[in-house]
Amino acid sequence: MSSFELPEVDGFTVGTVGPKGQRVFYLQATAGETIVSLKLEKQQVAAMAAYLGELLADLPEVDAAAIADAPDLTTPVEPLWVVGALGAAYDPGSERVILMAEEVSEDDDEEPASVATFRLTPGQTSAFIERAEVVVGEGRPPCPFCARPLDHGEGGFCPCWN
Repeated sequence: MSSFELPEVDGFTVGTVGPKGQRVFYLQATAGETIVSLKLEKQQVAAMAAYLGELLADLPEVDAAAIADAPDLTTPVEPLWVVGALGAAYDPGSERVILMAEEVSEDDDEEPASVATFRLTPGQTSAFIERAEVVVGEGRPPCPFCARPLDHGEGGFCPCWN
């Protein structure tokens, strides 16, 4: 089990490795020399960004000076594990957004799933949301008929066109 908590992060980001249609999504946090990378799905990134946006909407507006761009992924990316569940909350005492990621658990009889906890400033959270929306939007465009992603080949293609 490799659970951990990063109470202060220097960087928090999301990024991908691979070509469109074959991209692998990673969540990555840095704290000093520590780099934590977790693998997750595109839908998890989109849902997390949407939820965090709603969370920030209920807080005082984030000062634009506190929002630095989310960093690029530090490569090579070596994920510790695959994310199964995500959760977030706001701690008014520390004025931090707490993001929790839980490892996918294949068997309930084995040891408990690993958990990662990251404490982010509202500025880091806002920058993450902006980057997540860009990364998710860079994927393959949807088919105008069925909304599934078009094949990544030249010009795009969807089987429903047959």
